[in-house]
Amino acid sequence: MSATQAIGEGRLGPNRAAIAAFTLGLLLTFLFVRTNTRLIRANVSWWFHDIESDGGVHVHHMVIGVVVMVGGGVALIAWQPEGLGMQLLAMLFGAGVGLTLDEFALILRLQDVYWTTEGRMSVDAVIVAICVGLLLVLGARPLGNAFTVQGSGIAVDIVIAFVIATDVAFAVICLLRGKLWTGLFAVFIPTVGIIGAIRAARPGSPWARRRYQDKPKKLAKAQRREERMNRTWRAWRTAFFDLLAGKPHLPSVTAAEPAGADSREASSEPRQD
Repeated sequence: MSATQAIGEGRLGPNRAAIAAFTLGLLLTFLFVRTNTRLIRANVSWWFHDIESDGGVHVHHMVIGVVVMVGGGVALIAWQPEGLGMQLLAMLFGAGVGLTLDEFALILRLQDVYWTTEGRMSVDAVIVAICVGLLLVLGARPLGNAFTVQGSGIAVDIVIAFVIATDVAFAVICLLRGKLWTGLFAVFIPTVGIIGAIRAARPGSPWARRRYQDKPKKLAKAQRREERMNRTWRAWRTAFFDLLAGKPHLPSVTAAEPAGADSREASSEPRQD
């Protein structure tokens, strides 16, 4: 087996093999970065330390990720490689994405929330990206129902547009109901979106806040279901994330913010990254 086929080009084809390389680069980088930050947090003497400029500015690894993504992206566009070259650059780009998404929560909140509960959003972002990559590698196609319509002409185009609009609508409804994972998988598996759109919304979701205010029975049903979910798979999810990414040890930024404080103000507390 050649080096080019080692990632699976011979079996998957060039496009899916490139996605596999991207996903592998993202996953390996994320695992390395989380191991790195946990060792730094533990003050392991023989390991790396924070990167700081001469002026004392802490260089977050998302900065390195942006540089890697720009370099890899420009190389992909300028070179347009095939085979092993494409896979190596895809893996490099995936590494940049991993470095950046690992601090997604910091980018979103403009606060250093890496080791807080809010920082778990970064892990969610990485897991979402990895799941999308794996689905594409396995041959799933976004809005795949539209590709099952055969024929040509205006009538077929209308049917395709209707199928796409319907699938997107179910996915959006799932997101509005607070079911982020269901909404993601609904893009690839429309049946999941239909089920998620029918079932009760999560209590804190925009859908529940707007439509359940004057429907106490539906709100109570949603709360009971949320409690059951928290006791079962969400508890396992939290334990898995603690094992994978490290347990948050700093207090919640949201709970600590005084009333009226600007949530976008950068945190002044230094981080052991």
